[in-house]
Amino acid sequence: MAKIDEFKEKSIEETVKELGTSLERGLSEEEARRRLQKYGYNEIPEKEEPLWHRIFRRFWGPIPWMIEIAALLSALVKHWEDFAIILTLLFVNAGVDFWQEHKALSALKVLKEKLARKALVLRDGKWKEVDARFLVPGDVIKIKIGDIIPADVKLDHGGDYILVDQSALTGESLPVTKKPGDVAYANSVVKKGEIIAVVVATGLDTYFGKTVQLVAKAEKEQRSHFQEMVIKVGNFLIALTLVLIAITIFVELNRGKPFIELLQFSLVLTVAAIPVALPAVLTVTMAIGALYLAKRQVIVSRLAAIEELAGVDVLCSDKTGTLTMNKMTVSDPYTVGNYKPEDLMFYAALASKEENNDPIEIPIFEWLKKHNLYEKVKECVQKKFVPFDPVRKRTEALVECKGKKLVVTKGAPQVIIELCDKSEFDVEKAYKKVEELAENGFRTLGVAYKAPQEEKFHFVGLIPLYDPPRPDSKEAVQEAKRFGVEVKMVTGDNIAIARYIARILGIGDKIISARELRGEQEPKEYIVLAEIIAKALMKTLHNLSDKEIEEKTKQIVELVKKELQNAPLPKGIVRKHESEIIKIIEEANGFAEVFPEDKYFIVDKLQKAGHIVGMTGDGVNDAPALRKADCGIAVANATDAARAAAALVLLKPGLKVIIKAFEIARQIFGRMEAYTIYRIAETIRVLFFMTLSILIFQFYPITTVMIILLALLNDIPILSIAYDRVKIAEKPVRWDFYELNVMSFWLGVAGVLSSFTIYFLLERYWHLPQDLIQSIIFTKLIVAGHFTIFNTRVKDWFFKKPWPSAVLFIATQGTSFLGTVIGVYGFHLMTPIGWKWGIFIWGYAFAWFLFNDAVKMAVLKMYRERKFMFAPGHFKLIKKIFSA
Repeated sequence: MAKIDEFKEKSIEETVKELGTSLERGLSEEEARRRLQKYGYNEIPEKEEPLWHRIFRRFWGPIPWMIEIAALLSALVKHWEDFAIILTLLFVNAGVDFWQEHKALSALKVLKEKLARKALVLRDGKWKEVDARFLVPGDVIKIKIGDIIPADVKLDHGGDYILVDQSALTGESLPVTKKPGDVAYANSVVKKGEIIAVVVATGLDTYFGKTVQLVAKAEKEQRSHFQEMVIKVGNFLIALTLVLIAITIFVELNRGKPFIELLQFSLVLTVAAIPVALPAVLTVTMAIGALYLAKRQVIVSRLAAIEELAGVDVLCSDKTGTLTMNKMTVSDPYTVGNYKPEDLMFYAALASKEENNDPIEIPIFEWLKKHNLYEKVKECVQKKFVPFDPVRKRTEALVECKGKKLVVTKGAPQVIIELCDKSEFDVEKAYKKVEELAENGFRTLGVAYKAPQEEKFHFVGLIPLYDPPRPDSKEAVQEAKRFGVEVKMVTGDNIAIARYIARILGIGDKIISARELRGEQEPKEYIVLAEIIAKALMKTLHNLSDKEIEEKTKQIVELVKKELQNAPLPKGIVRKHESEIIKIIEEANGFAEVFPEDKYFIVDKLQKAGHIVGMTGDGVNDAPALRKADCGIAVANATDAARAAAALVLLKPGLKVIIKAFEIARQIFGRMEAYTIYRIAETIRVLFFMTLSILIFQFYPITTVMIILLALLNDIPILSIAYDRVKIAEKPVRWDFYELNVMSFWLGVAGVLSSFTIYFLLERYWHLPQDLIQSIIFTKLIVAGHFTIFNTRVKDWFFKKPWPSAVLFIATQGTSFLGTVIGVYGFHLMTPIGWKWGIFIWGYAFAWFLFNDAVKMAVLKMYRERKFMFAPGHFKLIKKIFSA
């Protein structure tokens, strides 16, 4: 918690004494300068990573290293075409990643710019305006209506109270009343009143500063599942490639093969095997998906979030402004006797001042306008108006309507009821209604009137107010459940309001207070604490004045709190372990009375439990959780800070647009998964076929030129998978590296079997020359490889819907045809094979394509039944390498 919590329970006198300041003169300029050196500026320090380091990081890591080595070796053997292609892929990947990070870093900058710029401060007994960044703890400042509070402060004299809007910080749906002795947070807005205050915390020590630190912490900790998947796939294929190439070089050197030829061959085989284009293909797939989302009013600021959204199984949704309208509305009015709702609202309006734009009073006037009663109010003239204050807890006005004078009042229902003639209505029933409305989370106003000469008021009734759900929120929650996503409501409002809204939306009734998560004492623990304190009081509080007893009690309570932080709790009280807290969070339908760090905490614990977490929000208080979540979603009308911290920004109000985003995200994930399986399978096919051919048969099945052409013709057309039609998963999806391994392995094995079969036919049965065999095998690898994508694109028989898109079909089959033409005519790159062999290869490849589809279906069946098609222990090694 922020430093301001230390001052919540202290009196203004204690605060002034501890901070060494004076309410009459403030700090001296000399003392302010000294404290500025000690505490630093009242701002969020900007710690930017040097540009050179941000660029350098893009070229550091296993995949970049291998790409760079491949480029270097290309230059050494003067393969300039390869060199240019490899460097282009390297720089494109680095550029896209750099741009994504640049967008994300704007979160901290926006939060920094939100701090107030000016402050009216008392220095050396004189009021002066200074830049807010020069404020220090102990400064005495004046805050008034319209001001953004520049630091965390303790309120003093100079006014009865202020009304503060801190919804962007705490998530509370209504402005809160702050009176002398209360604390107020930096960056909240004064809606009414004027008061003197003492600065108790500045910069990163403020409540707002802690929020910024949480955003920064989340930024450092974050690594998407997409990034982890690319790294794991890359590491696995790099390790596999290096091992097989090392074996090949060792064996061939012993056979007398020239080292420079082996180096050259190993280079091109590395280029063909390592997934140089893997990040680019997956990034392009997500980028095109981002364009689809943009057309549906969803802006993507971090591409990896699309893949994360596909796997989201828990959606933590802020209530105020996200699930609800963030606008107070009148519910069903309650009236007594012969009074009608129209009478109730009329008298309430007379006890209000429309020009004040009080959030509590705005819905009253809106109700009258909706029911065509507004003009009736305008016929009356307010002669006197006494605004609401925390002591009286009501407003009062003297009005004149058509020559008749009335005194009208509205406010806390208990206060209003006690002012009224109780013989005119059923008091017990009225109080019961007040309790019922409070239990359902309503903010209730009592309304009454009287003639100026009368002593008692006449009770009219109660006005229930609440922040209503958005019209589409309930449907959106149900749709999310249909997609296998659990919605958990997270709000700064009290638990009664949270339960009421959750019940309306069908989220569930199990709403818990964040106090339980923060480890605050439970009821039985309060009893134990009371006993501890009582025993201490019995021993120490003798012959003391009331003031001394009060001060001593505070000291003892603080001492007990400090002791209990480290000391073992009394018998029968057990602190919750992390596993228990996680269980509470998983089972809860929502959380109330949360602070920004609680939202962050909730997201963090759900992630540790293995969930992929989405978080929606609109305020500064949501920014840390939005950044921490796997997929942060800023809703329409969100603050700049929330938008900057989020990965997705909704331009259209309501949550229904997120449901469409779920569909698109899962389609994109399906495309990426299909490509990844294809790419691993193709690497296994080429690597194992080449290595086994060389080691066992001492035969190079394709030349270096063929390998380069194979690499180019395989990856480039597969970019079109970004436009493919994909079945939308009914449940959240995520990367299952074991399934990827199993499927890729067996499709790879089938490909190796296919290649060796045609090799034996060509060499042993038809006795063709080696150069012709190489050309035929090259053509076969091109055609069969592009057929493989149609095996991996659906987890069903290839002919089942959704059928492939025209773009994917034309791109892949067109490239297969181009490869066939190269094989048929040679073009001085290889021995031409002629159309007879070209047609044969297409028929042969299609037959094996059907066989591969049968292999795929068998693997899927075995995997779903957890019966794997390999000897025990064989694949565990691959799994360990893949997960390293």
